[in-house]
This record gives sequence, C-alpha cells and structure tokens, in this order.
Amino acid sequence: MLSNTCKYAIRAVIYLGLNNGIEKKIGIKEISKELDIPTPFLGKILQTLAKKKLLNSTKGPNGGFGIAKPLNKISLLNIVEIIDGNDLFENCLIGMYSCSSNHKKGLECPVHNDYHELRNRLFQFYKGQTIQLIIDNMKNKEDLIKL
Repeated sequence: MLSNTCKYAIRAVIYLGLNNGIEKKIGIKEISKELDIPTPFLGKILQTLAKKKLLNSTKGPNGGFGIAKPLNKISLLNIVEIIDGNDLFENCLIGMYSCSSNHKKGLECPVHNDYHELRNRLFQFYKGQTIQLIIDNMKNKEDLIKL
C-alpha cells in the first residue's frame, strides 16, 4: 500500500525520534548506515521532509537532521501525505478510471463500497498513529525490533 520511499521516510523519522529529540542533529551517513538505506536516496527523502517542516536540516560538519516538532504532533498521515500523497485514501482501489473515487460523476467500481469503508478506517488509523505512540510501543521490545 505504501511505497518503499514512504516506508523509508517513516523509519527515518522513527529513528530520529528514538535517537535525537528536537535539539540534536544526526548525520545522513549515520542514519543511512543504521537503516541500511542508500545515502543519496535517503538524503532526498529527508530533504523533502525538511522542506515540509517535519524535520530540521543543518549543513556542515556538525550538521544533520533532527525532528522539527513534538513527536506526538507527527502522525503517519503527515509522512504519507508528504511522500506518497493522498491517493491511498482517495482513489479507486483497482484503478478504474470511471469509478466515483476518481470522478464525481463516475459509477462505483465493483469494490467501491467495501473499500470506501476500509479506506476511511485506514485514514483514521494513519491520522491517529503518531511517531510518539510508535516509539512508546517499541519500549521493552528494542531487542526484537530492527528499523
């Protein structure tokens, strides 16, 4: 459902939340190594999040990335909207051009009614899952969870 880019973005924000708080910056190479994500690709992702004010970015020898706002104010939905957009929550599941998910005057596709309810539940889930909640749920499981 989510692109790999979006999954990487979520993992990176969780990593930053776990390891730095708001004041400290972590270098791109460290994040890349820890998450096993190619540095140039991760750099583009983090710059995108920084442009949207989710992260702070500082250049230079002591530079890096940090969280720009409280972790309980960053939801999965914030990250998904920045990286993947709202297609998951707005468009037809099976991609029918004529579906009313894509056009107001369209007809409903064969899975429209069932997916519409699921899509709304997914939206509420992503909206309610904050980075702080995810980090809190990781407590005492650090040895089992690998970002």
